[in-house]
Amino acid sequence: MKLTRQSATDRQVIQSYGNGGFRVSGATFQGSVIVTAAGVTPWPVASMETLTVDAFQPLIALAGTLDVCLLGCGTHMQPLPRDIRTALKDAGLTVDPMDTGAACRTYNVLTGEGRAVAVALIAI
Repeated sequence: MKLTRQSATDRQVIQSYGNGGFRVSGATFQGSVIVTAAGVTPWPVASMETLTVDAFQPLIALAGTLDVCLLGCGTHMQPLPRDIRTALKDAGLTVDPMDTGAACRTYNVLTGEGRAVAVALIAI
């Protein structure tokens, strides 16, 4: 699904998602990704069932610098398993799960407002 044609130079903008990947600030990425203002990182998570606390380490490292951390769960929003949610909270990271499309749109709105936001996106 196409979100926007324009790309800002001072932040990452998610332009589209689907077909197993993403277009972010003019670059195409296959598979799941983590998007922050600093860039896009491949994320080795294929589904909510394969999530682990270790998969969130790149985001945990940013915990003190983020206003918001989003999780795109795929085609449907799913809650984080309690053990993962608790471990992330203990590490100082609160993650807001939603479907991947909603996470892409929300990320763009928040980053457009200048908020310190990161999003982990499971590809659809």
